[in-house]
Amino acid sequence: MTRDDAGTLEGTITIAQTLLRREKDKGEEITPMLISQKVEMAAALTDPDGFVDKAAATEELIRRFSHWVGKDATLKNNFNHVDWLNSERKCDWRYWHRLQRYLERRLSVEVVDALDRSTDGILELLEDPKRTGTWDRRGLVVGHVQSGKTSSYSALICKAADAGYKIIIVLAGMHNNLRSQTQIRLEEAFLGYETSPQREPGTPLGVFEEDSDPKIHPHCATTRADNGDFNASVARHFSISPEERPWLFVVKKNKSVLTKLLKWIQSPHVSDATDAATGRKMVTNLPLLVIDDEADHASVDTGEKPLNDDGTPNTEHEPKAINGLIRKILHAFSKSAYVGYTATPFANIFIHRRGETNEEGPDLFPQSFIKNIAAPSNYVGPARVFGLRGPDGRIGGLPLARDVSDHVSADGQAGWMPPKHKKTHDPFFAGGNVLPPSLREAIQSFALACAARVCRGQGDEHSSMLVHVTRYTEVQDKVRGQIDDFVTKMTRRITRGVDHEELVGQLRGIWERDFVPTCEKVAVEAPDAAGGSRVPAWDEILRALPTVLSDIIVKTVNGNAKDALDYVEHSEKGLKVIAIGGDKLARGLTLEGLCVSYFVRTTKMYDTLMQMGRWFGYRPGYLDLCRLYTTSELVQWFGHIADASEELREEFDTMVGMGATPWEYGMKVESHPVLLVTSPLKMRSAKTLSLSYSGSMVQTVSFFNTQEQLGQNLEAAEHLVAAMGAPSEVGPGRPRGDTVDEWKRSLLWNGVSSELVLDFLKAYQTPLGADRANSAVLAEFIGMMNEIGELKEWTIALLAEGRPGQPHMFSPHATISSFPSRGDNGVPGRYSIGVLTDPSDEAIDLGDAEWSLALAETLKEWKPDVARNRVTPPTRPSGKKVRELRGLGLNGSAPGSRRGLLMLYPLAPKIAGRAVTQDWDKPIMAFAISFPASQSGVKVDYKVDHLFWEQEYGAAD
Repeated sequence: MTRDDAGTLEGTITIAQTLLRREKDKGEEITPMLISQKVEMAAALTDPDGFVDKAAATEELIRRFSHWVGKDATLKNNFNHVDWLNSERKCDWRYWHRLQRYLERRLSVEVVDALDRSTDGILELLEDPKRTGTWDRRGLVVGHVQSGKTSSYSALICKAADAGYKIIIVLAGMHNNLRSQTQIRLEEAFLGYETSPQREPGTPLGVFEEDSDPKIHPHCATTRADNGDFNASVARHFSISPEERPWLFVVKKNKSVLTKLLKWIQSPHVSDATDAATGRKMVTNLPLLVIDDEADHASVDTGEKPLNDDGTPNTEHEPKAINGLIRKILHAFSKSAYVGYTATPFANIFIHRRGETNEEGPDLFPQSFIKNIAAPSNYVGPARVFGLRGPDGRIGGLPLARDVSDHVSADGQAGWMPPKHKKTHDPFFAGGNVLPPSLREAIQSFALACAARVCRGQGDEHSSMLVHVTRYTEVQDKVRGQIDDFVTKMTRRITRGVDHEELVGQLRGIWERDFVPTCEKVAVEAPDAAGGSRVPAWDEILRALPTVLSDIIVKTVNGNAKDALDYVEHSEKGLKVIAIGGDKLARGLTLEGLCVSYFVRTTKMYDTLMQMGRWFGYRPGYLDLCRLYTTSELVQWFGHIADASEELREEFDTMVGMGATPWEYGMKVESHPVLLVTSPLKMRSAKTLSLSYSGSMVQTVSFFNTQEQLGQNLEAAEHLVAAMGAPSEVGPGRPRGDTVDEWKRSLLWNGVSSELVLDFLKAYQTPLGADRANSAVLAEFIGMMNEIGELKEWTIALLAEGRPGQPHMFSPHATISSFPSRGDNGVPGRYSIGVLTDPSDEAIDLGDAEWSLALAETLKEWKPDVARNRVTPPTRPSGKKVRELRGLGLNGSAPGSRRGLLMLYPLAPKIAGRAVTQDWDKPIMAFAISFPASQSGVKVDYKVDHLFWEQEYGAAD
C-alpha cells in the first residue's frame, strides 16, 4: 500500500467516523452493517475509482466503536480555589479544537471524547490564568504505564494555552532521546510545525493540517535536535510580554538546563517585580504551567529532611538539585500551576505534605488534587497481561508470556547474561559468542509478527522489538553484534533461498505451534483489544518474510536524540527495529509498534519494574502477535505488583467516595504495608518504615526450605492448635445468596485469645528481608493494638482444601489429610509461592447477611476499568470490604469486639512430585492474617536492611 493509498484510507475512515458519530448522537446503535454502509458513502467521496480498501476501513471502525472508557476518579482540596471553567470560556478555543479534529483521524471518537472530559477535569482543578493576585496549584495525574499520558498532557497544554497560560514548561525526562521524543509529539499536537535550530516555525505538521492560521502559532524555545534543549545563547534572544502567544519549553530534568532556565526567568527579559521581603525576582504578569512527565523520577527530594522540635519541616533544608530547581522556578511566579504525570505515584505521595523552604518554596506534594485517569478498553496493562490473583495462581491473563531460563547457568551465577555481571562481561552461550536459543526464537517471532502485520495491511506501520538484558552499554554493544550477526544470516538464507530449508521449518514450527493457537485464544479472551484480526496462512507469511527481514535494523538505544527521530524518518513505510537498551529504555521512551520484548533484568521494586514494562499499552490489530520473553520469577513479580497497584487504587476509590483530600490519602498510603516494594530512599527514610496493618491482609509467600526452620514453624502451629482445644466448627459452610461456600476439610475456632496468636507469631520464623508478612513485626503490631483494647479476640481457621496427602495430626482434635498445593518459583535457598489464599477464605467468619452487605458495598464502589481487568461486576465482596465490615464489629457487636482472622495453611511438601527440601514429608506451614479496619492510627516500625534491599530488589533509580 502506497502512502497515497494510506491517505485515501485515512480520509475514508475519518469521513465515515464523522457520519457514524452523527448517527450515534441521534441514538442509533453502531452496528457492523451501519459501519459498512457509511464506509461505502465515504469511499464514494474520497476514491470514486474504487481503489480504497473498504474492508480495512470497516475493520478499523468496528475496532474503534467497540472501545469504551471508564470514569476518572479525583481527590481534591479546593482551599483558596475559585471555580472558573465553563462553556463560555471554551467557546473560542482553537488549540484544543484543532487537536481534537486531528486525533479523531486515528482514534475512536469515544476515546477522544473521554480525553476531552478528563482534561477538562484537570484544567478546572487548576486556577483561572486570568485570576488576579497570587495563587499556586499543585496536582498529580496517575495513569497506567504506556496508557496515553502524553496524549493527556498534550490536550491539557492546548486547553491551558487557550485559557490564557503564557509559559508552559514540560519536564521531559533525564535523557536527550526522551526530551526529543516529547518535543516531536508536542510539535505535532500543539505547535503545528517542526522546530528549526533558529527556534522559528519550520515545516508544517500535525495539527497545522486542521488550522493553519499563523496568528495562533505558539512560540517554542526548544527544538527536536540533540542540542535543542534550553541554553544560555538562546535565552539572550528571548523576551516575553503578556499579550504574546504562549511559549513552550521542553527541557530535561538536568541541573545545568534548569539552572539556565531559572536564571532567564529571573532576568529582565521575563521578571517584572521583586519580592519586598526576600529580594527574589518575581514574575507577576505571566501565568505558568509546569508539566512534569515521569514525576516520580528525579523530581522527588530523596534527601533526609530535618524537622524542627514541633515536627514542622526545617525551612533551611537544602533539597536535592532537580527538586530544588523545579520548586525555585515555580516559586518565581506569583501565578503558577504544577501537574505531575506518572504511572507509579508512590514516591510523590511520600513527599512531605508541609515541606517548604525559604529559597525553594513548597515541596511538590500534590496538595491540590490527585486524579486517577481511566484507560480505554483496548489498553493492555499488567492486570490484563498477567491476570488477577486467584486460589491456584493467576486468573484471566493473556497467553503472551514465554519462559526464559537459558540466559544463566544452572546455579544462576554465570552464563550468557547472569543477574550480576560486570561491564566487561562477555555474553557467551555454551562457550560460544552466540545468542541463547530463547533469544533466537524471540527474534524469529518478531520476524513472524512483522510478516503477519504485512498480511493484515499494517506493513507501513512501525514494528519494534525490545531487548533489555543489561544496564551496561559495553555489554549492550556486544549483544547488538550477536543479534546483528543472527539477523544478517537469517535474512541472507531466506532472501537468497540458499541453505534455508531448516530455517523455514523452524519458522513454520513457531508459527503453527505458537502463533496460530495464541491468535485464536486472544481473539476470544480480549476481543476488544484484538479487534477481530484474521490469522494469515503460512504461505502468506512465507511470501512476506524476505521483504520484512531485509527491512529489520538492529541498534542500541542510548541517550542520543537520534533514537527518537528514526520513527519520523521512516514514516513512509514504517520502521522495523530491534532495540537493545538498558536504563535509557526504562523511563518514558516509547517504542512504536512494540511486538516482542526480551526482558531479563532483575529489579523488583514496584516503580522501577513497572516503568521498564514498555510492552504495556495499545496494540490495535496485532495484540495477538505480541510476545513477552522473560523469566518465571519476573512474571511472578509483575503479578505481585499488579495486585499491589490494584489494592492501592481500591483504597483511592474508597477515599474519593469519602470526599477525602490528597493530604488524607497521603497519610493513609504512607503506612500501607504493600509499599515495601518501593525504594525506602523515596519514602524519606533510610532506616525505618512506619506501618499500619489495620484494614489490610498479609500472607506468607516466602519460606525457609531447611528442615530446622520448617520444623520450627510446624511446631508453632501444632502448639497453637493444641492450645485452642476442640474446634468450634468442622467443615464449615456459609450460605452465599443462591450458593454455599464450603470448607469441608477445614476447621474453625472462634473467640481465641490474642495471647495464643502472639505466641504463634513469636515462634514462627519468616525469612529476613522486606516481606510485609514479617512475623515479628506483626506480633509487635498486634501487641500495640491490644494495649488500646483492639484485636484481643480472634477467629482462627486451619484450611486444608487441597489434594489428599499423608495425614498429619496437629492435636488430638485436629488431624488433616489434605494440603493446598502451590507452585515453587525456584529461587535458590528459599521456597516461594505466588499466592496463598483463596478469595473466599477471608470471609469464612461472615454469615450470609454480613457477606451480602460486604458485596453490596463492593458493588457500590465498583466501576468498569479494563486496565484493572474490571469488565464484569464482582459476584463476591472484596477483601477490603470484608475487613471494613469486620472493623465495625460483626452481628451488631460493639466496635471493641472487632476481631482479627488468622488463617493457617499446611502446604504440600512436594510440588509436581518434587520435594521442597530433602527428607521433608510433613506440611509446610503458611499463614495469612486479615486485619479489621481501625481508626486507631497505631503504627509499628519496620527496620529495613539496606544491604538486603539492594541484593533483593536492586538499587534505587
